[in-house]
Amino acid sequence: MQKDNKDNWTLVPKTEAEVAALRERCRGIVRRRAALAAGVSAVPIPGVDVVSDVALFTRLVEEINRSFGLTEAEIGRWQPEIRVMAYRAAAGVGGMLVGRLVTKELVLKILAKSGAKLAAKTTAKVVPLAGSIASAAIGFAVFRQMGYQHVEACAEVARQLLVAKTG
Repeated sequence: MQKDNKDNWTLVPKTEAEVAALRERCRGIVRRRAALAAGVSAVPIPGVDVVSDVALFTRLVEEINRSFGLTEAEIGRWQPEIRVMAYRAAAGVGGMLVGRLVTKELVLKILAKSGAKLAAKTTAKVVPLAGSIASAAIGFAVFRQMGYQHVEACAEVARQLLVAKTG
């Protein structure tokens, strides 16, 4: 959302069709970043993948928030009642990263929720070649799933704000 002289806010996607198109574009970005994360996961050095995942996911979340106009800075410019509506919508859809300043610590907390999968990914590295392949596959799946969840949360917040704007 950006400032608008008329009522002080405008959603970046202005129609449901724009929300849908933006959702698909962001899902493509998630797939590309997940593939990159998977490539790093295949490196047989424990710990490199986690550091890479945190950095890649932090940038991914920031890019998706920016695409939907749902960064902390953008939301901070809105009228207070619209800001509250956006944060309630984000909380309602489980969008912990929508409209928030994304830090590595916050991303680590999110990644920790996928702890079992990440532990399996790290453990798989001790098995030569097959372990690296398994680690890459798990890394891709976890990264993609988390990225898709964030895209869906942003799209749903955008849809709810569209309804509020037109309703």
